[in-house]
Parts: sequence; C-alpha cells; structure tokens
Amino acid sequence: MQETKITIQETTNNTIVKFNSTTILINGGSYEYSNIDEAKNSPLAQELFYLPFVKKVFITANFIAIQRFDIVEWIDVQEEVAEQIEAFIADGNIVVNEQTSSTKKEAIEVYAEVTPNPAVMKFGTNKALTQTDVEYKNIDEASKSSPLAQAIFNFPFVKEVFISDNYISVTKYEMVEWKEVFAEVRTFIREYLVDGKTIIKEIPNQNTATKATIEAPVIALEGISAQISDILDEYIKPAVAGDGGNIAFRSYDEETKVVSVVLQGACSGCPSSTATLKNGIESLLMEMLPNQISEVVALNG
Repeated sequence: MQETKITIQETTNNTIVKFNSTTILINGGSYEYSNIDEAKNSPLAQELFYLPFVKKVFITANFIAIQRFDIVEWIDVQEEVAEQIEAFIADGNIVVNEQTSSTKKEAIEVYAEVTPNPAVMKFGTNKALTQTDVEYKNIDEASKSSPLAQAIFNFPFVKEVFISDNYISVTKYEMVEWKEVFAEVRTFIREYLVDGKTIIKEIPNQNTATKATIEAPVIALEGISAQISDILDEYIKPAVAGDGGNIAFRSYDEETKVVSVVLQGACSGCPSSTATLKNGIESLLMEMLPNQISEVVALNG
C-alpha cells in the first residue's frame, strides 16, 4: 500500500489551510462538517474536532481543508495537525465511512454535450468526481489509478478519457460516430456512479506533463508566474471547461517571456485549439500583463 504523505498549502483565506494527501482519501465527492455531531460518518473529522481551534473540516478525494478559530495562528499548529492526519491514516483508520453516507442511492444525472472537438463528447454530472483533473491516454494508464476510466476504455471506440470536477470528456476513434454510441456511454457512466463504485483509487504519477494528471508541481508560484496562473484559473479555465476541456499552467520563461501550458480533454487535438490559444489565451495574457508575454505555447498541442 502506498504510504500517505501530507503537505501543507496556504489558501487566500488565512483562517483556512489545506492538507494535501499523496493518496486518495475518499471515493469522489466531498464532505463538509461544522461540528463533531455532524461528523458521525468521519472518524478523522471527529478526531480533528477534538482540537479546540478547529472550526470546520472539509474532506475531498485528495485534501483536507480546515478552518480555525482565532485563538491560534496556523503557523503555530499546522505541522502538528499534518503529522496527526498522517498518523491517523498510517494506522489504517477510515477517513469517511462512505457506506453509511450513501445507504440510499444518490439521484445522479448525466448529460451529454457536443464539444468544439468532433472526436470528443462531454458527459456532465451533478456529482463531484474529483478535485484533481486526470487524463488517460490508454487503458494501461487508467488501470493504475482510475477504475472508472478503465471501465470506460472497455468500449472499443474509446481513445482517451479526461475526468474533471463534474464532467468526463471521452475521445473516440473514427470507427464510430458519437450519435451512434453517446447514449450507451451516458447510461454506463450514470449506472457506474449510482452504484457508488470507485472513481479514482490513487493519484496518478506526475512524472510527465502530458500523462495522467494536469496538476502543476506543488510549489508556490511567485511574480509573473503567479499572475499568469491566476488569470488562467479565473478567465480561461471556466470557458474551456464548458467545452469539455482544460488548460494548466506549466511554466514561464522570464528571458523569452514564453508561457507554456498543457491542453487536455476536448482541447487536446481540437482543430480550433490553436486559434483559441493564440487569439484567446495569448491575447488576454498580453492585454492583462503588458510587455510581459511574448508567446503562449502548448506542450502537447
């Protein structure tokens, strides 16, 4: 079993700190608790509430966010909290008892949407799927971390699978048209989610930029890099997510002023992605950061 490591990440709210996990904590979705009584299905949250400064606990697949009361500063206690969470998980304790949380099946909806990329169909859902966007190029990649993606690859026409917050983008081979198969895929995804099966069992390896995960390395961005990342998150990501795609900031070269990004989901291989990259993203960054951007390039486009 993979050993769990907890890293500390500050947020824009100085009362809230994220404790990121290197392993999957729960099977999709998220849980929020305001007190120990609400946390009856989460042994970890109950233990955290015994700390007198804990105000709220928010648990997702790969991080735990904790809001504190003003009686302490995070800098004084965050290392001890991280160690406590690590020790709790290392002892084999349950983070959230999801079986008791879902004794009755959820009312899950899945809808299909066309995207600008004719090879990609977006399957949106009212269920939170992941907090870490993941992309798989083949069933071997999927088998290592995502049972859901692996199951989707059992359709012979599936080429790639991208899973984001509340949607799945599926890329097909040219052997079929989406109008012939989208209903079958939509039904399969819905039944899989209704049955409460595992979506992601392990966070994918981040050794390469174009495989598995688009999450940038866990480092604190500064200066122009931080500004670029914020602009992409606020102005670009929501737009491309609407089309079943995603964009991730990868790097900024201060000498050449070149911005490198990763395109995924419907954006990867889309005929219009080059125009979007140049006319949309590049133009916006040049306008918002004058004299700081010379070009935007896609590492996988």
